[in-house]
Amino acid sequence: MLPKVSIVIPFYNCPYVDQAIQSAVNQTYPNVEVVVVSDGSTQHLGRVKPYMDRIKFIEKPNGGTASAVNRGIVEATGDYFAWLSSDDRFYPHKVEHQLSYMMTHGARACFTNYDRIDEKNQIFAHSASMLFRNITEFYTTFMSGDPINGCTVMTDRSLIMELGYFNQGLALTHDYDMWYRIILNGVDFHFLNETLTLHRTHSRMREITRAGEVLHESAMIHGAYNARMAAYLHHLHQIGVY
Repeated sequence: MLPKVSIVIPFYNCPYVDQAIQSAVNQTYPNVEVVVVSDGSTQHLGRVKPYMDRIKFIEKPNGGTASAVNRGIVEATGDYFAWLSSDDRFYPHKVEHQLSYMMTHGARACFTNYDRIDEKNQIFAHSASMLFRNITEFYTTFMSGDPINGCTVMTDRSLIMELGYFNQGLALTHDYDMWYRIILNGVDFHFLNETLTLHRTHSRMREITRAGEVLHESAMIHGAYNARMAAYLHHLHQIGVY
């Protein structure tokens, strides 16, 4: 039987949520479960209603994105987990291609390239992911900022549960914290250089409206993990991994 992939879409008053859901249910891979978690939404719920027969819909009190993603992972039944923000979209072959890569390479965590779109769905930056010459350069980048677009990530769902889920104490950088934890627990974070996600830039996105908080939380993450990452990089050099 084909592995099941659970796509978790956290949703809070987002006008683009129907586009995210449509892209999830349109996946070419046949064994997909779409879990939409309303984090206390009071707006745009009507955009979800047409999909009720094709998704698992969960409502909860507002607790932040991490709490919504965690709830979705708990309620999901898939072997693999993919996170899709309610303002982003997947290309139709996203799950099929990424899962194929992961199974071929024995990967428990993988991220990919992506395009950037605007509020009208126009692509303004193709293949926008940062590229790295080697694993050392990739890991070093973590010490100054998050190089991974969260909605390009797919993981073994059990991996997130083993690591204690996303940190709900971080309102904006819980994904950065999780990717750091994955790496520092010795899990190889694979990169598939294929553009499989459409990431939206718009005036309400957190990177714009709450930029100061993002920087504050990022500094906290650096304080928590950078010394361990430096030690891990030293270890990689010692064993000849560059």
